[in-house]
Amino acid sequence: MSTPSAGESRGLTGVQWLICIIAAIGFAFDIYELLMLPLILKPAVASLSGSALMSPDQAALWAPGGAKFVEWARALFFVPAIAGGVFGLLGGYLTDRLGRRRVLTWSILLYAFSATAAGFATSLPQLLFFRCLVFIGVCVEFVAAVAWLAELFPDHHRREKVLGYTQAFSSLGGILVAVMAKLAATYALQLPAIHGGHEAWRYTLISGCIPALPLILIRPFLPESPEWARKRDAGLLRRPSLRELFQPQLRATTILTTIAFATTFGLAFGAIQQNPQILTGHVEVKNAVEKAQAARKAAAESEGKTLTPKEMNQIRGNTTDSIVAGVQFYQEIGGMLGRLLLAVLAVQIVSRRVLFGVFQIPSLIFVPLLYWWLAQNLNTEGTLTAFKWGVFAAGVLVVGQMSFWGNYIPLVFPVHLRGTGESFAANIGGRVIGTAAAFLTITFSESKPPNPAKIALVGAAVAGAYALVGPLLTYWLPEPPRETSGAEDAPVTTPPTA
Repeated sequence: MSTPSAGESRGLTGVQWLICIIAAIGFAFDIYELLMLPLILKPAVASLSGSALMSPDQAALWAPGGAKFVEWARALFFVPAIAGGVFGLLGGYLTDRLGRRRVLTWSILLYAFSATAAGFATSLPQLLFFRCLVFIGVCVEFVAAVAWLAELFPDHHRREKVLGYTQAFSSLGGILVAVMAKLAATYALQLPAIHGGHEAWRYTLISGCIPALPLILIRPFLPESPEWARKRDAGLLRRPSLRELFQPQLRATTILTTIAFATTFGLAFGAIQQNPQILTGHVEVKNAVEKAQAARKAAAESEGKTLTPKEMNQIRGNTTDSIVAGVQFYQEIGGMLGRLLLAVLAVQIVSRRVLFGVFQIPSLIFVPLLYWWLAQNLNTEGTLTAFKWGVFAAGVLVVGQMSFWGNYIPLVFPVHLRGTGESFAANIGGRVIGTAAAFLTITFSESKPPNPAKIALVGAAVAGAYALVGPLLTYWLPEPPRETSGAEDAPVTTPPTA
């Protein structure tokens, strides 16, 4: 157990509060942007492919689990992840070269305006292009924000709390996007038409411009990281190098953190982020869609109108979106609890390995079992509520792990490599290798006709495989120095020997 230091009793300065606020906004909306895709994937593919106007056999190819849907779902999940990983590495390098503040600002602006542009996409390739830009901005923002906060607070206890509590706003972003998706689905018909329609997924994407607004106002008051600026001004800031990450002193740290980071993302993208595709096959969702279509059809007939196939498809998509957003709300509330729990435990548990295991070991068992159970109960009335609480618990365990990495990674790389090292672990590990879990789940669950239960079963297997690797690697994770956030060559405790 650890005790608070004397320095922690002093309150934050106004500048420190500003930095924490903008970092919290960045954390909230990078998750907001990422979690848009699972929510809008199905209706966006249906709309931009024009499947509502196809024959039943052709339309089946574009339904979740169909060959065409699988092709584009894989692309929309994985191609942006690769783009984010590659350009995220460049962003990490630029964070070390140009400073934390400048890179953070431009990364937030990039993903905010790219998400807005995606809402006006007229084809699947356009949507893919703008999602790549969104992912690049998000990958760079996380690295810059974490490095900035870690260097702002040299006191161990305060640094752990600030990193933990600001990252808790990531889950607020998840809650906000779930709420926004539900609002968009509810009020889509009252919003201005886009390309002649009122599709909820477009309004959800456009809402991604929100983080740019406070940033424009706050940006002039934000200082650079004091530790990075001090070393730059004194001529002590060494040039960052990707090659240096694989020198003997840092090689084990780089490889272990990269692969272990991937296992956390694999749990999320292999199973949890497939909820919108899986739940389209739940009996309660199907009944809600039929009820909504019947009600709208009756209302139209009373006015002497006939609903077009496109309008019927919009009703289906908006109704499903609303229900899925409700499920995701439970997931993100659980995620927020997990992040807050991590923030509390981070200053109580000395060993980072033990801290990680508190979340990691239970998720290894619980998440695969949850999705195996869901696959068996998609046709059972009353199980949707039970799944909401299950995904709440999964959110606590998995998102708590994600918050751990924001506290851990900046402390195991020296200042001149902090952005580069974080970027390699987070982007190559989490965004590329970890997000590849979605590629695997979508690929191996392809079937004709589409089968949501198969998606759940494959998701359970993929998430379980990633989760098995995590505890094996955790034993070897190096322990970071506790009281030094800015030492140029701060050593890390070597991993235990066999």
